[in-house]
Amino acid sequence: MTQLEAARKGLVTDQMKIVAADENVSEETVRAAVADGTAVIPFNPHHAACRPVGVGRMFATKINANLGRSVTHSGKGDELEKLAIALKAGADFVMDLSVGEDVKSIRQGMLDASPKPLGTVPVYETISRLKGDIPHMDPSLLIGVIREQAEQGVDFMTLHAGLMLKHIPAAMKRKMGIVSRGGSIMAEWMMENRSENPLYTHWDEVMDILAAHDVTVSLGDGMRPGCLADASDEAQFGELDVLGELVERCRARGVQVMVEGPGHVPFNQIQMNMEREQAACKGAPFYVLGPVVTDIAPGYDHIVSAIGATAAATYGASLLCYVTPAEHLGLPDGDEVHRGCVAYKIAAHAGDVARGLPGARARDDAMADARAAFDWDRQFALCLDPVRAKARWLKTRAFTDEAHTDDHCSMCGKEFCAVRTSRRIRDLAASR
Repeated sequence: MTQLEAARKGLVTDQMKIVAADENVSEETVRAAVADGTAVIPFNPHHAACRPVGVGRMFATKINANLGRSVTHSGKGDELEKLAIALKAGADFVMDLSVGEDVKSIRQGMLDASPKPLGTVPVYETISRLKGDIPHMDPSLLIGVIREQAEQGVDFMTLHAGLMLKHIPAAMKRKMGIVSRGGSIMAEWMMENRSENPLYTHWDEVMDILAAHDVTVSLGDGMRPGCLADASDEAQFGELDVLGELVERCRARGVQVMVEGPGHVPFNQIQMNMEREQAACKGAPFYVLGPVVTDIAPGYDHIVSAIGATAAATYGASLLCYVTPAEHLGLPDGDEVHRGCVAYKIAAHAGDVARGLPGARARDDAMADARAAFDWDRQFALCLDPVRAKARWLKTRAFTDEAHTDDHCSMCGKEFCAVRTSRRIRDLAASR
């Protein structure tokens, strides 16, 4: 049985028990959420190294790190190194988006090394197996790749099944057109063949494959906007309505499903986008890329998108796909993977605090206590990136005559330290 089928039968699986313990909620809370489709546990039994992770609004917001080689850069060893960096930085999920040669071997290495759920976009491998300067997707090969990846142990797959022939004209009116790599592949195939999306027309066959291995569907947003001017348009929302239909078909088949969300959205439209997805897709967990809230900050898109991701987590997203400083510029290196993960851990946590998730603020309160006590070791233990925080603290201490003191920092110095002054004020108040 899939996790969804088990939950509907009233069964609490081992995976549900682990998620309940990790999230500090009851096992029945997890089972009920999986049963009604508002939570998913992407977990393919063939992924032997995997520890299950829950995605849903009753859990802490999770982050995903996109990894994988391109046809011009990186390789198997590099991606395993980046995987280790992402996991150390706190990634809850990883995706292998590799294209080019030997992607199956790269994916196997990542499956073997990753204790977190791993996702893919099967159409990438499909295109990589074809020849020619502009290879064209083969639907039968695509379904075969989906089967092979499910058998290999992939936990969740992005499938662009909701992009329909009727949506393409609206997308062609945009400034940026179709910026989703998978979405553009599907759209080109439909236009060339004057036929409907083959994933949509073969959806029952795809569901049979995924149900057999309990692979979670991540319904891809092939019409996601690639700039602010294209956000919240006819093409995006037309596809979203079809995704809502596919959510119901997945649930009817016993297949776990989550929905992917937009990439570039003005900040004032984020709440509406989150709420619209929840309504259209019947509460299915929302997996959002950013959103990027301005188009003019290349090199800083991890910050730009973390601003949007915080709002997304506050208003409806359950899983945030990170953006690195290399976004729009090139394939990220290890340091950029690290910075992207940390930015998104910040966004996820800030969103959890903002929406009042029970226990979310406890770490912040502990940090305040540690700061008030000048307990530096405790501060570093509590922070999201302890190595970088401590290194920055030590950098200052190495160039100051006051390096031997721990009851202030160089921002204010000892004489002007407001925390020290507050202590004196408190002592005065207590003595009167």
